[in-house]
Amino acid sequence: IVPGYYALESGLAAVGDMLEWFTDNCVPVSYTKEAEQKGIRIHELLTQKASRLKPGQSGLLALDWWNGNKTPYVDGNLSGVILGLTLNTKPEEIYRALIESTAFGTRMILELFEKNNIHINEIIASGGIANKNPLFMQIYADVLGKSIKLADSEQTAALGSAIYASLAAGKCNGGYDSYEEAVSSMSRQKDFCYQPCMESKVLYDQLYRLYCSTGRQFHDSELNILHALRQITVSGQTDGNK
Repeated sequence: IVPGYYALESGLAAVGDMLEWFTDNCVPVSYTKEAEQKGIRIHELLTQKASRLKPGQSGLLALDWWNGNKTPYVDGNLSGVILGLTLNTKPEEIYRALIESTAFGTRMILELFEKNNIHINEIIASGGIANKNPLFMQIYADVLGKSIKLADSEQTAALGSAIYASLAAGKCNGGYDSYEEAVSSMSRQKDFCYQPCMESKVLYDQLYRLYCSTGRQFHDSELNILHALRQITVSGQTDGNK
């Protein structure tokens, strides 16, 4: 797509849809009413409440496998895990733990790249969450230990299509004749940049080690708990259809 460059793709199997699952199924009515009274979405309310928490304060740790795992296990039969729940656990604590789990999953992906001599020199975030949720982005910066820049467009995929449309049109028809010229003219980064907080990073480094250890236990264990649960689910559905 870009002359002289290669693209390496990886990603998480669930992020926004996992958070949407949580708000649709696990948030009490009192929170929904509070959000309505304040005139904000439930995600905004949970973000506000979760922002008051410090890393590790809730004692929760999650594995972000609600839709399986793409990297490093490449296993669609894995499922989500939340550890550390108590009778005192609040919705915003779970919400934050889920966000943190996706940041840990992202860190694992970047570390796999770097272990294979693909050095990460710059991170530019784009899309809805990047523009709407400062807590989300700050957690990512803290977990990754890297600054995160933001694309100055809420529709970066559409912008990419527009850039190539301008190349197809050519300069004589109001477009551009070179990719470099089109990109420099049509795309920008925001001036603001998320910087990692070193105090939070120290705590997240500890949680990340637990995340990796927990992931290995649930995936590599001889008990194979998550696969066994999935098999029981499948067997139950089959028996129920007889």
